[in-house]
Amino acid sequence: MTIDIRILGGGKEVGRAAVFIEYNGRGVLMDYGVSFDENDIPQLPLHINPQKIQAITLTHVHLDHLGAIPYIYISKSPPMYTTRITIKLSRYMLEDFLKLSGYYLPFEYNEVLSMIDSSKPTNYGEIIELDNMSIELRDAGHIPGSSMIKTYIKDKTILYTGDINVIETRLTKPLDFTSLSDVQVLIMEATYGAVTHPPRKLIEELFIESVREVIENGGTVLIPAFSVGRSQEILSLLAEKAPYLNVYYDGMVRTISDVMLEEKNYLNKPGLLEKALREFNRIRSWSDRRKALKSPSVIVASAGMLKGGPALYYAKKLSDSPKNAIFLVSFQAEGTPGRNLLKLGKMFENQELVKARIEWFDFSSHAGKDGLLKLIKQCKNLEKIIIIHSDEETAHTFAKHIEENIGIETHIAENGDTIELE
Repeated sequence: MTIDIRILGGGKEVGRAAVFIEYNGRGVLMDYGVSFDENDIPQLPLHINPQKIQAITLTHVHLDHLGAIPYIYISKSPPMYTTRITIKLSRYMLEDFLKLSGYYLPFEYNEVLSMIDSSKPTNYGEIIELDNMSIELRDAGHIPGSSMIKTYIKDKTILYTGDINVIETRLTKPLDFTSLSDVQVLIMEATYGAVTHPPRKLIEELFIESVREVIENGGTVLIPAFSVGRSQEILSLLAEKAPYLNVYYDGMVRTISDVMLEEKNYLNKPGLLEKALREFNRIRSWSDRRKALKSPSVIVASAGMLKGGPALYYAKKLSDSPKNAIFLVSFQAEGTPGRNLLKLGKMFENQELVKARIEWFDFSSHAGKDGLLKLIKQCKNLEKIIIIHSDEETAHTFAKHIEENIGIETHIAENGDTIELE
């Protein structure tokens, strides 16, 4: 009897992660995320028969891993295993998703509630016994509460990485390398499989120096950032390195930061985020927003790609003066206002060139090529690698490097693939 690994999303694409591991007619769904087309319409993964699902595992709360899970709960209510903080954050992420994209989604808030009610808070290292397999969560180092999923079926150990990071930040510790030696099949992200990130310490120094420079010249710095993870990392960095600056934070970052401090055991250095929320200025009203723009300041706001939210409001207000700056610290997807700003110098086609200083800083929470290879080398019994969550060119570059330098069979997955394991 074979173990079937079905790729429902994330094949030759970044985002829309969804993998189903099936054995003897039933299996575990690992993530079920969304991507967005050029018109910002959510794209769901391939369909999976809900009757086959005995459990769901969620690696973390970013929408490209979470966004389509409520769809499963229209007809079935399987248990969902994930960390406690991930369950809490999921509610806010999905509420916001419904508010912005609900017209295009095949589920409503009742399905979100059903998902939350079916969620089982799971600790790292806890073994969950299912009908025909067992699963275990391990720290992925990506954002607070993020997990890698180990699946044990007969004599096979399969690791699904979700999104991973191998460096220490103020928000997270590196992924858990202690549990990899028995892994035989590795289903891994390779978002940055062709890139080596610059040293984080260097990026932080350049960032703080650039922020100071703008403020000293009488300008205001806007930092659009993802509400989960990146915003808190930037606020913690500012609290440690530049607590004397006039810093504001706005948007969904406010609620998410509060939840993170409720679950501070998942944070690497919770004291820095506590300091940031205590000493920096929380935007509570439109009058606060106008106040933030009146004098030199730093504004951390969502959304990270300038697709909406208060960040877009601030960007429009600050773009006409060369004294001001827009410092991007998050991934900028093709076609988003943030990517347009970097490529074209303006957010929208009918807009004049932005006069504010524009820079991008590599604060990625994904492992680069060197980090991904470090993970692979810790898997001492590895037989096969399946690459997902990577564009096609990057995936081929990374797979070629693995096969030439490590000598392990590597499969670049496409959506719809079924990989059979004996």
